[in-house]
Parts: sequence; C-alpha cells; structure tokens
Amino acid sequence: MRYLATVGLLLLAGCATIMHGTSQGLGLSSSPTDAKVTVDNKPLGNTPVVATLSRKDTHIIRFEMAGFLPYEATVTRKVSGWVWGNIIFGGLIGLAVDAITGGLYELSPEQVTATLGKQTGANVTPAKPGSLNIFVVLAPDASWHKVGQLSRQ
Repeated sequence: MRYLATVGLLLLAGCATIMHGTSQGLGLSSSPTDAKVTVDNKPLGNTPVVATLSRKDTHIIRFEMAGFLPYEATVTRKVSGWVWGNIIFGGLIGLAVDAITGGLYELSPEQVTATLGKQTGANVTPAKPGSLNIFVVLAPDASWHKVGQLSRQ
C-alpha cells in the first residue's frame, strides 16, 4: 500500500520541479559596482547580488547609479530539457504540474552584467561600447562626429 502511495505521489509531482525547483538564482553585476538593482519594479539591493526569481515569469531587471545612464535587461523563460523526463516518467500529470509551478522553464540569461555609461550634461557615453546608439537632441555638441542625417521627403 505504501508503494502505491509513493508511486502516486511521484506521478503527481513534476520531474523538472523535483530536479531544479520553481525558482532560479541569477547573478547580477555591474560596471561600476554598487549600482542599485530593481527586479520587476521591486528593489533588490546593490551589485553584485544574486536574485532568486520565479521560473514561470519573464522579469525586467533595472540597474541605476547616480551620474550614469540606467541599464535595463529582460530575463525570459525557455522550456527546460527536463520536459522530456516528464513526458517519459510523469506523463501529462507531471507535465501539467511543471507548467503550473514554473518548473517546466529555465530563465535566460543566467547572468546579467550591466555596463553603465557615464552621463555628463548633454554628452552621453554609450551604455554598450561597440554598439550603434541613436540619440535625438535639440542641439548637437561640436565634438560629435556626423555619420548621417534624416531628411523629409
């Protein structure tokens, strides 16, 4: 009788939920360090910090520091490889449990590193060096290099 109860409980619990739980730790860091971090508009602390986030949701992470441009990143969920274990061992019940609890997913990326660009008046250093940044300003700085211009047709 105990054997049947144990098997029944295992069938009711999802494989992925058992293997890696319903939450996931994400490392959050910044350059410079000690930036204020908010996750889904809730304060978390200052970098470096580890956030324990629900696997079933997408999360918005924001880094802020006085004198620097804010940096925002989105952490998305993707289906975990443990879904195959559910299909083989837990069937539809295990799959359903994992989908409801979030154990079916893993968050990506697992580490978020923000490079905060300095902000000094109208002169702005790009937040991501080496990338293309487009800024709209009322008056250009004389030290800027013109690479293109929009025109009306």
